[in-house]
Amino acid sequence: MDEMENEITKFDFKVQEKNLMEEKLNELKAQNATKEVITTTMKDFGIERLFRASIQLAKLYGWPNTYVFTKAMGEILLRHSKDNLSVVIIRLTVVTSTYKEPFPGWVQGFRTIDSVIAGYCKGKLTCLLVDPMSVFDRVPVDMSVNSITVAMVANATKSSSIIYHVGSSLRNPINFLNIHSFVFRYFTKNPWIDKDGKPVKVSKGKIFKTMATFRMYMQIRFMLPLEGLKFVNKAFGEYFQDLYVIYN
Repeated sequence: MDEMENEITKFDFKVQEKNLMEEKLNELKAQNATKEVITTTMKDFGIERLFRASIQLAKLYGWPNTYVFTKAMGEILLRHSKDNLSVVIIRLTVVTSTYKEPFPGWVQGFRTIDSVIAGYCKGKLTCLLVDPMSVFDRVPVDMSVNSITVAMVANATKSSSIIYHVGSSLRNPINFLNIHSFVFRYFTKNPWIDKDGKPVKVSKGKIFKTMATFRMYMQIRFMLPLEGLKFVNKAFGEYFQDLYVIYN
């Protein structure tokens, strides 16, 4: 991170992005686009370029995506702006629903692993690309809050900076195979009730360890039937077009 902090100011997209913006603007003017169209298009194009530039910048400094990259930038900003204040940075792993407080299993919204579990219990997620023996570090949200509170109190009178890593894999590791088993058992006993009032029956699903096996499954399970639908549509005049669009 120190290396990134020293080098980040040297990287500038200004010239590259300015040229792209000018090219886009000239293209719209050549098409005799209205002022309203130009304004809307340039705004959307700017947002898209900002997104792409942030990904490019993140990867340039070795970060896999903008999410972790902006976290690092936030830490750098804190270190430069803290003056004499004590700074405590808490680096959490995946935060999940509560362990105890306000009650076991409480969650607000579906993010990270919660969205995957929700897709599974609704019968939408039938396969997963993952090494079943990989340890997946997770911390309940109430334990995360407790960790932050304790860290603040412990460092309240200090003027230095400190970073805590809060995780579970060292003392209490859990792998994807365990998680998969727990989720299957739970939703077998407590099925999701769909909009028609019927319980959704979940299956154990398929776990693919490699991208090659996953792609093979996708080809057989989805792509070949899609190609078949496309052929039928051509032969019978788009009769199954709606079905093709849904599956596609």
